[in-house]
Amino acid sequence: MGASLVLTIVIILFLTIAQTFIPYLVKRTVIFGVTIPEQYLRNQKLLQYKKQYSLFTFIIGLILLATFVIWVLNNNLSEEQIVVIGTFIEFGIIIISLSFYFYFHGKIKQLKHSSKWTENLKQVKVTDLSIRSQDEMLPWYVHILPMIITVGLIIYTVMNYELLPDNIPTHWGPTGEPDAFTAKTPFTAIQMPGMLLLMQFMFIGIHIATKKSGIKLSATNATASKKRQLGMRKYTSWLMFFVIFAVTILFTFFQLTTIHPNLFEGTSMQMIIPFGFLAIILIATIIFSIKIGRSDKENDPIIEGDITDIDEDRYWKGGLVYFNRNDPSIFVEKRFGIGYTLNFANPLGYLIILLPLLIIILVPFFLN
Repeated sequence: MGASLVLTIVIILFLTIAQTFIPYLVKRTVIFGVTIPEQYLRNQKLLQYKKQYSLFTFIIGLILLATFVIWVLNNNLSEEQIVVIGTFIEFGIIIISLSFYFYFHGKIKQLKHSSKWTENLKQVKVTDLSIRSQDEMLPWYVHILPMIITVGLIIYTVMNYELLPDNIPTHWGPTGEPDAFTAKTPFTAIQMPGMLLLMQFMFIGIHIATKKSGIKLSATNATASKKRQLGMRKYTSWLMFFVIFAVTILFTFFQLTTIHPNLFEGTSMQMIIPFGFLAIILIATIIFSIKIGRSDKENDPIIEGDITDIDEDRYWKGGLVYFNRNDPSIFVEKRFGIGYTLNFANPLGYLIILLPLLIIILVPFFLN
């Protein structure tokens, strides 16, 4: 098996498994993007919908994966063709799982409305004034470390400009070999570490915005929701730092091998580094998802009185897009998936996410 095929199989399998288990990893009182009162979480139809989604997604993902592998093994395809076809399959799995999501999202909204689950329940908002003091997110300045490495890399590149080849690599294949190039100029020489520096600034912005985001507790299970919120903030900050540090190492490796082509000649490092990067990112993501997904489901809640959480369904478009002008938070917990999503009513979120991306995309276009 070629490196491209192995890499694509791993990604498709990971994606299939991740999509399969999402309904069991999200916040316990949200099912397919719909707020469900704690008293009705064991409703048989809800449990059935979750099982059906997972079963359908898993089976279709495996069928697509098996079809892809058989087809590739029986045809003489290039590495590039394998990657392109694999990418289409990955997007196909995402689109299919989203289709199932919207189907069950509609079914559950209809069930909630027809059953009148919230009609006789008092909606309560819980606040813990001491919870901020228990927040264990990493401080923002830890992100300065990878930025120092990147600035040092830029300086080193400028000092060794004459050693760079006439054609600068701009893309690397699964084996770690460059497969796309551009002519050497002062800009293209530092283009990759420059983009890395922009990414690092974006990660700092996301970290600060996440730290300032609201912490929402459940009225019916304050202990479990508190554990989930604090855990998610803590481990999200660790995962973000881990990812950007790993990306920094990967980009540094590629930049150094561009300056010194013989640095790892005759070794397997050119393949080990990219595959190692993918492996540790996938493993870290799995650990993060499991820890957060289980955090609010380990203990059954003790419900006192006919109360429920504030129903915010009206602020969630399709259960996926959050738009609430009354919420100052830039990031909020996802309703379908693990992690955070933007409050699209807060313009600061667009600035943090879109501005660095626009610079990364447009600057090379205009300068080249």
